[in-house]
Amino acid sequence: MRGDERVQDGMFSYVTLEQRVPREHPLRAIRKLTDEVLRSLSAEFDGLYSDLGRRSIAPEYVLRALLLQAFYSIRSERQLVEQIDYNLLFRWFVGLGMDDAVWNHAVFSKNRDRLLNSEVAQQFFAAVNKQAKRFMSDDHFTVDGTLIQAWASHKSFRAKDGDSDGSDGADFHGQKRSNDTHESTTDPDARLYKKSYGKESHLAYLGHTLVENRNGLIAAAMVTQADGYAEREAALLMLQDKRKGRRRRITVGADKAYDTKDFIAATRALNVTAHVTRNQKGRRSNLDRRTTRHPGYAISLSRRWLIEKGFGWLKQTGPIRQVKLRGLRKVDWLFVFSCAAHNLMRLPKLIAPGRQASPVEQCA
Repeated sequence: MRGDERVQDGMFSYVTLEQRVPREHPLRAIRKLTDEVLRSLSAEFDGLYSDLGRRSIAPEYVLRALLLQAFYSIRSERQLVEQIDYNLLFRWFVGLGMDDAVWNHAVFSKNRDRLLNSEVAQQFFAAVNKQAKRFMSDDHFTVDGTLIQAWASHKSFRAKDGDSDGSDGADFHGQKRSNDTHESTTDPDARLYKKSYGKESHLAYLGHTLVENRNGLIAAAMVTQADGYAEREAALLMLQDKRKGRRRRITVGADKAYDTKDFIAATRALNVTAHVTRNQKGRRSNLDRRTTRHPGYAISLSRRWLIEKGFGWLKQTGPIRQVKLRGLRKVDWLFVFSCAAHNLMRLPKLIAPGRQASPVEQCA
């Protein structure tokens, strides 16, 4: 019998999971990268195990499964565990054998919650970016924020002092409500917010990313409560972290919302050049010819679409349009982990041999 023949005899199969996954399947390259990332974090995972009580699911299994949930837009842990049970591709990616028992979905969720209370997401994100470093620009970035709808309804947004004008939250029309006087009873960290004029308000968070301008990989990510200053404050925090240990000036592109006196002054103090779209609607822009006359300014503005591409994937394919977790810390964990999943998905094509950077990418 030849080694490459697939032979089945009754209930027995001589074909391994490894053989059933096509050689050119996209998950092969992603799993190879994931294994390298998880190997670098093995010391951190040791502290998450407990020698007491029921045996827990290894963090490596949980993280691989959560990556599948992001890649394939699986809505819940119940569906995720069910698909891992019967989908051979998923079993192979997670690391389970053909005959290994799959966990109960409630046990899986409990083990996931243990990770949500740790710094694993940022460590995983940093390890992924270490693999991607050669494809990332060190000097040119774009920053922006996106609305993340919270897992809370308008009916849960009630007066903090308990006085809801005789309403139990079911009928809030005609009431004056604000974040100063009201909060959600199901997710107190969420804030009533709308991203732009003319849009409806939602209980939400704000997700912020700093994207490098060469290939559009996410260089930094974080979540804050939603308010009118959060985008600029988060941008400064991410830029300050990116500036650590560096002497050369870096650039950051942004939209009109960042064209404020305070933001421009703060970036200059950080030795960062703000390539912000000028806001001249009824007022004077805070940028002058000292910045806009340089060719790099136009290049930065032309690369701003890269950050929207990332947000599009996080919301359309990933789990960020409306999160099913409550609390700022947990939402931040999920957002940062999803950004790591986005970079992992992009890396195999960048690593593919023979790929040449375009002239614009080389300039970035």
